[in-house]
Amino acid sequence: MKKLTFFILLFAIAQMAMTQPAAEQDSLTAYVEGIDSLKFIPFQAIGEIEYIPGNETPELISDRLSCIEQTIPLPYNDKVHAFINYFLIRNREYTKSMIRRKNLYFPLFEQHLAKYDLPDEIKYLSIIESALNPRAISRARAVGLWQFMAATGRHYGLQNDFYIDERMDPVSSTESACKLLVSLHKMFGDWHLALAAYNSGPGTVRKAIRRSGYKKNFWDIYPYLPKETRAYVPQFIAIIYALNYPEEHNVFEYAREIEMPNDTIKIRGFLNLETLAALTESCMDDLHKLNPSVLRNAIPNDGKPYTIKIPYYSKKVLDLNRIAILDSASHADKEKIEGLAKNAVGNTYGRELIYYRVKSGDVLGVIAQHNKVRVDDLKKWNNLSSNMIYTGQRLAIWVPATSARATTITTPSPKTQPIAQAPVPIDAKVYVVQSGDTLWDISRKYQDLSIEKIKDLNNLKSNTLQPGQKLIISK
Repeated sequence: MKKLTFFILLFAIAQMAMTQPAAEQDSLTAYVEGIDSLKFIPFQAIGEIEYIPGNETPELISDRLSCIEQTIPLPYNDKVHAFINYFLIRNREYTKSMIRRKNLYFPLFEQHLAKYDLPDEIKYLSIIESALNPRAISRARAVGLWQFMAATGRHYGLQNDFYIDERMDPVSSTESACKLLVSLHKMFGDWHLALAAYNSGPGTVRKAIRRSGYKKNFWDIYPYLPKETRAYVPQFIAIIYALNYPEEHNVFEYAREIEMPNDTIKIRGFLNLETLAALTESCMDDLHKLNPSVLRNAIPNDGKPYTIKIPYYSKKVLDLNRIAILDSASHADKEKIEGLAKNAVGNTYGRELIYYRVKSGDVLGVIAQHNKVRVDDLKKWNNLSSNMIYTGQRLAIWVPATSARATTITTPSPKTQPIAQAPVPIDAKVYVVQSGDTLWDISRKYQDLSIEKIKDLNNLKSNTLQPGQKLIISK
């Protein structure tokens, strides 16, 4: 009877805030910081109010993990046990909230993982990344369900400007996360290492591999990884266990969060969502939940088509007077909001991206002045906490679209001997090197293209590139 009562509350629970409490985040962070000092901790019943089973032996936990193992290995050890302990004993409420929330996103994840032939169990990774919160923002400014940094998100095609941040869009960010995971697995050939690279970057994992004597197993390079990355794979294994064996630990699914019934409308041009909500008898909280990637309650007039979700009952109201409602919403506060967009620090709306390689004697203020941007903009785009820059540093600069082509960027010195260019077949696919490009950057732009393949196709003896150089990508 109790279960039935809770399921009746499904829709009400769907309206709950998606933000993970700060106390839970701090608790897990503190646990991660101390994970290396943890040894085997037997499961124990805590408190007198809620019964927590305490008879799970290491052998039983290990056997359960082997039963649910699919593509990604799920070994049992002290580190994994410590996080199972955390998710099922120390912070059971967090795990209960993930059980309630997982059905909002797992079907979407499963669809995209199957599309890219990725292991189904990767769907649990988003729990570790964001607690299944599409608007989650980390201390390092990673954003969304899959926690993309701004530069990585843009590399994988995720729009991020004053109006829209597609890192918060469940569909777009999941698509990009799949592409990144495919790339990382091809790079390392091992899922534990690929997951570690997802957390800290491939360079960090490569460095740990070198320091370990070129071992290729996560647990062998474990001591050489940052603390957060050391804890990452054990957390992943533990949350898979926790969400597959909750009832064995007296954790039950009494309710599920579900998406409210909705419909979609296609928009091309400016649209004020607050006006739309008022005229369709909706509320902004509902529109926020359905469209987490819309940042300023407005759709930009940038020539792109946008699809937004609105509550089903609001769509019925809209259909009764569609032309008048959309006309009003397309003019309300348009000049005011567009003015804010143009002046916002770090705004990329209406701008084009170039890269500049810092030279000896360069000063951030001079670079900003030369490119007609503000110092604060440069700092925002490049995650700089001060005005300090160093020779060889690559700066991302979003210049006004009208001056993008005229902006001076790093070019080879006239005295520099041109790099030997391989003959280019007429039907070959060619990439023209941009300032700041590396072979690593270029290889990630194309599927099934490695650094070694680029060098082989172009007879390159080193990794040195020059802007304007033509590279054969495929024949």
